[in-house]
This record gives sequence, structure tokens and C-alpha cells, in this order.
Amino acid sequence: MCMFDLGIAWNWEYDGDFVRLLRTACRIQGLSVIEIMPSNLQEMLPLLVDGRVRTKVFLDRASDTDPRFLHLVRWAHTHTAYHLNPYEQACRTWDKTTMHPTLMSAGLATPLTIILPPYQEEPSLPPLDLSFLGNNFTIKPAHGGGGEGVITEATSVDQVVAARQEHPTDKYLLQAQIVPIELGSRAAWFRVLYCAGKVYPCWWDTRTHVYHRVTFAEECRYRLSPLREIAESIALLCGLDLFSTEVALTAEGLFVIVDYVNDQIDLRLQSAGFDGVPDEIVWSIAERLATLVAVYAPPASGLDGRYH
Repeated sequence: MCMFDLGIAWNWEYDGDFVRLLRTACRIQGLSVIEIMPSNLQEMLPLLVDGRVRTKVFLDRASDTDPRFLHLVRWAHTHTAYHLNPYEQACRTWDKTTMHPTLMSAGLATPLTIILPPYQEEPSLPPLDLSFLGNNFTIKPAHGGGGEGVITEATSVDQVVAARQEHPTDKYLLQAQIVPIELGSRAAWFRVLYCAGKVYPCWWDTRTHVYHRVTFAEECRYRLSPLREIAESIALLCGLDLFSTEVALTAEGLFVIVDYVNDQIDLRLQSAGFDGVPDEIVWSIAERLATLVAVYAPPASGLDGRYH
């Protein structure tokens, strides 16, 4: 039997740098890593199921886009000491209509919202009063990321009717637009990353998608500590080890969560692409995950290889 400390399933070519950094962080702590990719998935599955290869901790960055990895995820649920971002909890966060009341019940600020049932279940809706959402509002499906299916600057019920038919099996949210204030030369719109108890607040430009890490001086000057508190609260509510959230500071002084929980966050390096995450944050995340692996898999295997 071959025992590895961390098994990571991944299938996105742009995850390569993150996986490399995670392997390095694990190696520094004496931890072994095995990668499970589309190229070796069919070979690995029977070895894992039969117990010839085992992994103590598991991280899934593949099954959300490739259902072939779901059997591996189910195996990991019962055969590993710890599952980073457990599938059941992750699935719950993918539904924005579930997270919206969850955040509200915890006292966190969210946009004014109307939740609509799937078109397939209820094609005709009662008359909608959209006036309290403002002249322009946002239409978004409950599932999906990267802006897929989202309509900004919507103005009419007709747009709502058409949008619901684009994804007829999904629920929809109609949300008031949130306008951030200006702080210095930047709009107060933030993407906040969380990993294993550590929070990384970043300025995030909604047009260019460029990150700039919030400095300690900026955090103090603009009183941005609520960004950390919000991320920590979300972590307790969703049970994930790694995620991001988007928060805007309004003229009323409210920190409003505009994009609730992003699981399977994009961890491309900024040095490799202008809209990537600052390199030092990705490295810190790799170190945090390696430390978490060490908690559940004290280094004893001595392995540091890749199974082919």
C-alpha cells in the first residue's frame, strides 16, 4: 500500500502554478502529495477503492466541472481523515438562494433581493413590484459563477421573464445594485479570500478584475477590519476551508456582501496573468493548506512523488 498525506484532484490547466506551490509547501513540512488528474483518473480510482493507494487528506478542484471525479469525491468522504472544502458543504454554498437567507439570519448585510422559483416549476409569476430595487437592478441565476447568466443594469419585468427561460431549472435572484463609495483613488469594492483561518482582503476592480492587496495602513486608515470579520463569519456559516467573497462599502457605511461564497476560487498567479491573485497570497494559501494537512496527517510517510 502507498500512503500519501494529501491527494489533490485537479483538471484546470491554470491550476498548475497553485498545485506546484502547494506541493512545495507540503514538501517543506515533510508531507507527500499525489495528484489525480483526467490523465490518470481511470488508473487511480481502482487503486484507491481497493486500498492499494491511500490519502489522508483530500482536496477536490475538479468535480464541479467534470462529473467523472464525483466517484472519487464520494470515496474521499468515507476514506480520508479530512476533506478540505467537503463536497456537501460546498454544494450548499453554490446556491445563492440558500446562502442569502443564511447570511441575513447571521446579521450580515446583503443587497435587497427578490428570489424567484425556477421557470420550469412556475412559468407564470404573480405581478412583481420591482420599485424597491431601484431604477436598475441585477438579475442572476442561483447557481454559476464568473458572471455567467448575470444581467446587470436590468430595468424591466420583460428582462426577468426572458432571463428565467435561459436557465429554466434554476432559481433566480433580483437584486438592488450596490454602489461603492470612493476611498482614495479606488472604488470600495473588495474581493476577500479566506483560507484556514486567515483572511486576505483585496481591492478588486469590477471592470478589469485586477487585485491589489489591502495594506495594513489602508486597513487602518479606512477602517476596513469588518472585511476580516465578514469572512470569518462566512467561514463559520459555510464550513469551508478555502473560499472568496465580494464586499462593497456603501455611502451609508455598510459593508454589503455582493457575491456570497465563491468555492473553487481562481488561484492563477498575478505574475502569470494581470487578473490573477497576488503571488504572495497564493503562496500563503498553499502554506496554510499544508499546515492544515499536517494537522490531520502528521508527516510519517516520507513519500514525495507523483503517481502515474
